[in-house]
Amino acid sequence: MSDDSVLPAGVERRTIAGEETLATRGEPVYGEPTDGDWRAWNASRSKLGAMFEHGMETGLAGGDRVLYLGAAAGTTVSHVADFAGPTYAVEFAPRPTRDLLDVAQSRDRLFPLLKDARAPETYAHVVESDLDAIVQDVATRGQADVAVRNAQFLADDGRLVAAIKARSEDVTADPEAVFDRAVDRLGDAYEVLDRRRLEPYHEDHLAVIATPR
Repeated sequence: MSDDSVLPAGVERRTIAGEETLATRGEPVYGEPTDGDWRAWNASRSKLGAMFEHGMETGLAGGDRVLYLGAAAGTTVSHVADFAGPTYAVEFAPRPTRDLLDVAQSRDRLFPLLKDARAPETYAHVVESDLDAIVQDVATRGQADVAVRNAQFLADDGRLVAAIKARSEDVTADPEAVFDRAVDRLGDAYEVLDRRRLEPYHEDHLAVIATPR
């Protein structure tokens, strides 16, 4: 169930095209409906949007400095850059990074990086330290390892806001077993504050909110 009190400043629930939806102010990116400066945030296309729809306390706030891992073509990170401060968007694949560059044209706080999130040493010279948040949505094996390796960028009171995709880890295993292993690995660097499945928006995905140990 949604809880609007957990929404960061700059994210609102509005009626757009006759439907109540999350929304941010910015240039449209993926064909989403708009109302003036406001653009609908489709939770079925965004793990972070689904977390807000579930009323999760992400700890995100307007103006946060964010490292976004797994930015893809920019669907979710565009919304993040609409309400956050400097937003470093890491994406490994060249094709979606080209789309991400287009998204950044109208967002001066969004900084696309064609890098591998599994190798934070390759962008540590660019990304600030003591960031407010890491938002992670990487579709690769070892998702928890990625979060642990990137913990170095977070402030002591920062937040990890991660989506774990079971099928990216093991297509044959029970998703709950996959999630338990991932959360256990996160415990090497983080204290897990909350975990929740993201159905009906995203099948076999787990949202995890954590803070550095």
